[in-house]
Amino acid sequence: MKILVATDKPFAAVAVEGIRKEIEAAGMELVLLEKYGEKAKLIDAVKDVEGLIVRSDIIDAEVFDAAKKLKIVVRAGAGYDNIDLAAATAHNVCVMNTPGQNSNAVAELVFGMTVMIVRNLYNGTSGTELKGKKLGIHAFGQVGRNVARIAKGFGMEVCAYDPYCPANVIAEAGVTPVSDINEMYKTCQFVSLHIPATDETKKSINYNLLKQMPKGAVLINTARKEVIDEEELVKLMEERADFRYVSDIAPSNAPVFAEKFEGRYFFTPKKMGAQTAEANINAGIAAAKQSVGFLKDGIDRFRVNK
Repeated sequence: MKILVATDKPFAAVAVEGIRKEIEAAGMELVLLEKYGEKAKLIDAVKDVEGLIVRSDIIDAEVFDAAKKLKIVVRAGAGYDNIDLAAATAHNVCVMNTPGQNSNAVAELVFGMTVMIVRNLYNGTSGTELKGKKLGIHAFGQVGRNVARIAKGFGMEVCAYDPYCPANVIAEAGVTPVSDINEMYKTCQFVSLHIPATDETKKSINYNLLKQMPKGAVLINTARKEVIDEEELVKLMEERADFRYVSDIAPSNAPVFAEKFEGRYFFTPKKMGAQTAEANINAGIAAAKQSVGFLKDGIDRFRVNK
């Protein structure tokens, strides 16, 4: 059996070696396609492989049509909106992600950006501290739990809203569960977003929700830009000079922020939450293990399509 690692943006060399060891130890063959640029090269490479490991690469119906032997695709990372799940299901292909492997990296970036904005982008003026401030975590998955752990180290008061996570699980992590989303936004000066981009969540972070946040509010987004109603966020920031926004992905209307909100926002040049050597290695090796486990034993614990 062959497993193709197709990454236009390659894994680190040490990650590739870890992936190779997992695949070859199972008696399977690793095929490597890096920096391929043209989609035609990907289409050609998938024709005779049973497994496919990708990062942010677009895997759409055209790819599935070409991959006649394909049984599994693993996205090395948490987000999988680059993969056409309906097309995968139609072709009887299992799709998985690797949840939790990037979670500490994302959580550390949350606080890297947060400290930067409360210290006024290190412009030499007096800022504020995080100790004693209240942080609301919107979605208490693996990243949210790591954010909570770090926040407590800063001496912050931490609460979380997640309708899909039992209150007792949140409480067991030493975090106050909140059952009303509006209550969390009303009482937290800082809110960190960790929700996926779904039909339910897209543009759900809107004016009516954000306007409730206390004075000096900071919204931190390491989720997806699609969950923000960007026009309404601009409206709010125009009305409230105290409101600040940081994100590891620039909004579609980033030029408006540059024009109107200097010193009150920060965006990384690209999606950077998982961009650490450790996360790169962890996600790649997890993807290899999951690919092997599915092809050998049908294990589909992290399956994301039906």
